[in-house]
Amino acid sequence: MNASALPSVLFVCVHNADRSQMAAAFLTHLGADRIQVRSAGSAPASTASPAAVEAMRKAGIDISAETPTVLTTEAVRASDVVITMGCGDACPYIPGKRYLDWQLDWQPEGPAGQGVAAVRPIRDEIERRIRGLLTELDIEPAA
Repeated sequence: MNASALPSVLFVCVHNADRSQMAAAFLTHLGADRIQVRSAGSAPASTASPAAVEAMRKAGIDISAETPTVLTTEAVRASDVVITMGCGDACPYIPGKRYLDWQLDWQPEGPAGQGVAAVRPIRDEIERRIRGLLTELDIEPAA
């Protein structure tokens, strides 16, 4: 575990505009103050995807102010678990970290440019996986 008492998770996708933003938002929301959450991308977009923002708004979570962030070795080093979002992103490998690749049923380019109806199923799958991750980390999801 990292230097703090809280477990830390980093979500990574290429643009850090949709899948990783949704995952980070769900984990932040459901993990409350019991987990540190980061997200990043290897080629970050300038803003979060409008469809992802709207899909999350419909789930009661506002990600409109989130800004895509560039992936750094420091972010990986500071995280206990690194989760790539099924986009084949190459993360820096640091021994002792737990790496997961969530293969999400999506086109290779991800949800960018898709409408909210196309994003909703992937949002729901991400939430399901976040709830499973919280169980693995022995953290009770917030209401």
